Amino acid sequence: MTEDPDAATVAVVERYERFARDEAPGRSALYADWAAGVAADPGLAAILARIPATHRQPPLVFAVTRMLGAPEEAFPVWAAWLRAHADEAVAEASVRSLQTNEPQRCAVLLPALATVPGPIALLEVGASAGLCLYPDRYSYRYRTDDGLHALDPPDGVSTVVLDCDVTGDPPLRVPQVVWRAGIDLHPLDAADAGDRRFLTSLVWPGESGRAERIGAALDIVAAEPPLLMAGDASDTDVLHAAVARAPAGATLVVTTPGVLPHIPLAGRERLLDAVSALGSQRRAVWITIDPPTLHERWRPPVDPGTWGGFVLGRDGQPLAAVDPLGAFAHWRASRQGGTDAAG
Repeated sequence: MTEDPDAATVAVVERYERFARDEAPGRSALYADWAAGVAADPGLAAILARIPATHRQPPLVFAVTRMLGAPEEAFPVWAAWLRAHADEAVAEASVRSLQTNEPQRCAVLLPALATVPGPIALLEVGASAGLCLYPDRYSYRYRTDDGLHALDPPDGVSTVVLDCDVTGDPPLRVPQVVWRAGIDLHPLDAADAGDRRFLTSLVWPGESGRAERIGAALDIVAAEPPLLMAGDASDTDVLHAAVARAPAGATLVVTTPGVLPHIPLAGRERLLDAVSALGSQRRAVWITIDPPTLHERWRPPVDPGTWGGFVLGRDGQPLAAVDPLGAFAHWRASRQGGTDAAG
């Protein structure tokens, strides 16, 4: 069914008004300005209403316009650019998806990976360009209760250095990754200039250091690309095809850091059932970062009112309360990975 243009315009106004009010403040003053402007300009909202509903999220649309050359200036200047490039912006946004690929997440994935004996075959669902498939190639600076804990790859300090605040007593060591692969609906190529520009454009204006970190991680990935497969991992055939390519002598670690909220409920449950079943076929571990209330796989259950962050989990066991983009980890499990308390 074709979406009614008037209804689509109203939906754009409401979505951008909410973004300007609830999501952008404190993170990007420029995006708050642009979104408020769209909400107050029916003509501009009508342009964005031409984009399919699943592709018109403010962070995606704004990133696409910046990728295409929109000036990072006040709303009237940006709006004039969009009106002059409406067809180009609509076409590009219609084929792009939010694919935030933040290597900083590896700082909170690493303690969970440290509970898995090596060697590891790493398979990420929703891998984008694969920046979270290289936890062994980055350097880490953990600010702990006892001071600074530094970790570097065997060959020295990486060009990507990840800072993270840690409490508790997590295991901190660089994992031994011998194989790395990812599944994504639309994988990105770390060596492709357009894909690189898109990923760095997804960084919100005002977020200091993120674009540079992502660029450095893209260089690492481009130098030794992972196996990236296009497909829907909630299709068990797609998942099994990827698993079949992992080396038998390594522990398979399937990671879902931040992707599950973007998968519809039926597909998410199908994927989690399939991942859980992998353990009956080979040595396999599931590591994830999810909102506390996203699913009911946590054992013991998590009390979202007292948890204090997203959940870093291993095979459904809550290990730590973490920032979903990797800024902090509050470890709540034993060093072996068993959960002491979920509240």
